[in-house]
Amino acid sequence: MKSYLRPYVPRLVFIWLITLLGIGTGIALPLIGKEVVDGPVARGEAAGLLPLGLLALGVGALEALLTFLRRRTLIGPVLGLETRIRDDLYRHLQRLPMAFHNGWQSGQLLSRATTDLSTIRRFLGFGMLFLVMNMLQLTVVTLVLLNMYWPLGLLVAASAVPITLVSLRFEKKYIRISRRVQDEQGDLATLVEESAIGIRTIKAFGRRHHVFDTYDVAALKVHGTSMDKVRLSSRFFTFLEMIPNSTLALVLLLGALAVGAGELSLGTLVAFTTLMLQLVWPIASLGFILAMAQEAMTSADRVMEVMDTVPSIQDGPHAADRPRGHLRFEGIEFRFPGAKTPVLSDLWLEVRPGETVAIVGATGSGKTTLTALVPRLLDPTRGRVTIDGRDIRDLELSSLRRIVATAFEEPTLFSMSVRENLTLGSHDASEEELEQAIRTAQAQFVHELPWGLDTRIGEQGMSLSGGQRQRLALARAVLSKPRVLVLDDTLSALDVETEALVEEALRQVLRDATGIVVAHRASTVLLADKVALLRGGTITHVGTHQRLLEEVPEYRELLAQDADLDPTEGALR
Repeated sequence: MKSYLRPYVPRLVFIWLITLLGIGTGIALPLIGKEVVDGPVARGEAAGLLPLGLLALGVGALEALLTFLRRRTLIGPVLGLETRIRDDLYRHLQRLPMAFHNGWQSGQLLSRATTDLSTIRRFLGFGMLFLVMNMLQLTVVTLVLLNMYWPLGLLVAASAVPITLVSLRFEKKYIRISRRVQDEQGDLATLVEESAIGIRTIKAFGRRHHVFDTYDVAALKVHGTSMDKVRLSSRFFTFLEMIPNSTLALVLLLGALAVGAGELSLGTLVAFTTLMLQLVWPIASLGFILAMAQEAMTSADRVMEVMDTVPSIQDGPHAADRPRGHLRFEGIEFRFPGAKTPVLSDLWLEVRPGETVAIVGATGSGKTTLTALVPRLLDPTRGRVTIDGRDIRDLELSSLRRIVATAFEEPTLFSMSVRENLTLGSHDASEEELEQAIRTAQAQFVHELPWGLDTRIGEQGMSLSGGQRQRLALARAVLSKPRVLVLDDTLSALDVETEALVEEALRQVLRDATGIVVAHRASTVLLADKVALLRGGTITHVGTHQRLLEEVPEYRELLAQDADLDPTEGALR
């Protein structure tokens, strides 16, 4: 956090100077009142009231001006700090690999980027300033009181002992309960987000009441923990209200006796009482500010959990110059963290420039994991992936991902216009190139939308059919004109007629690119120059579709599961 505060140090120094002056003016007013009571009032000199009254008016006006300047000056650094942290957090999330995002609930990340940062901002904008300011005021006023009349000053100083002891106990308990509340709020945010995204499935299966019951249990859990937090706070706040009020009553009682005995002037008692009243708010607000501080510390810990995560996939030092797209998988092994069995093991495969290879295998054989290695969404635990003989880990990520384009089976579309979704990786694409990509993916339906390419599609593209989403994702991949095109069963949601049209157009695109096509449907295999059979995490056979069909029984069985292609007919084609 220190690095975030550094740019604002000059302004913060100015704010602290204003704060110190404000404390000084606050203390000066009761002292002026003491002089008024012990001077003109006691002696009946009306003429002496005017200068002291004007002085008090000037000090009061200065205090109001300093308060205005303090608040006006503080808001800029605080909002700027929150914005910088939020920007850095979002930027860091983009750098973190898929393995990180797969292990975190999206609601937990969302609560850190919104609720936790707002908590930190509230403390920096109010709590931190008043915590230091109140502690300074308590210290300075107590010293002034001791100097004015030490017996009563000692009584005020002694009242700080129980407050300190109880505050330390409160702090330890409040840290634990604040963390629980914030974690439970993150879980609740995850449930809300998942319900919003999956609303069609929930309604289709009539599970509205079940989902609500799950949400209600989580909401009641947050409510229960929050009530525990409130009960803890209320006991502490009540205690803090009692101490200064009880001390004030004793000061008035003992001070009146001292005035009666001639040990204390009336003006001094008035000033002492007024200064004592200035301590009521700092003490009473201490609990609220300490609670805010603990919540901010917990929020900062939660944010730094993400910020301190070092991306396991780092940028390489080199850019790719004039890539040809010669792709090789060399002795690849991949296993997920903590898994005993690798998903891929001793995998070798070569795809030459302009060549297309279809990856065929049973469900769960590792086809999607294999394709995720090419753009470095995942890194192999052993072996290497090379493009034109260079390990892709030596390439800049931005350079690599300009070479490689991927279209996924379950495409992600964003709540933006069709044009913005298509040009996500090709901001400088011309209208002609955009139209060509749309024709290749058979996505001409976009021109029938209410505002054509400028039509905004809903979150996750839920206003479109599965086939339409896949075609837009395919057009987006094609538009970037990659040297390596990875299609992870991108045509699975298309009808037979549209699939045939898309495949015909893709053949033209794949002539100029190295292609990897994950094939769950037998007809997709016919796009490829050769086929690689993935079994048990490794490539067991590589050859033409016809040769594998004739020589590998397992390959024939996989194709026979697809009613769209008769193996005999496929061999003839």
